[in-house]
Amino acid sequence: MGKERMHSTKALESLVQDILKSRAQSRIYLYLIRKNGAKTEDIIKGTRLHPSTVRETLVKMHEKKLIFRKKQKNDNIGKNPYTYFPLPVVKLLKRYASDLEKKLNDLASLSIKTAASKNASIVKINIIDRE
Repeated sequence: MGKERMHSTKALESLVQDILKSRAQSRIYLYLIRKNGAKTEDIIKGTRLHPSTVRETLVKMHEKKLIFRKKQKNDNIGKNPYTYFPLPVVKLLKRYASDLEKKLNDLASLSIKTAASKNASIVKINIIDRE
């Protein structure tokens, strides 16, 4: 892997980690984006994360609706494995922007509530257009 590609991969991982607040979640999410879905064993190999970390993180990400899963038919005896798919990037970004917008508006509303700013006007922050 070239230096530029490695740097851009690290930068992308860092950016997604800022959004998801978890290194493991960011690595799994990016792996699923790159592979357009994968089974647990493939995710373990591809991310080089500990198997228990991957399994626990997949459960958390599924609960947060960051990923969805589809049960695969298995002709062998045993469990039918899931294939995991990522939330589309645009949906992830809209969710993140919406959360950030709420936090910024909560912060902006503090100035209205303080006694020192009786003449403050209401500020409404809109980051995205929700179509």
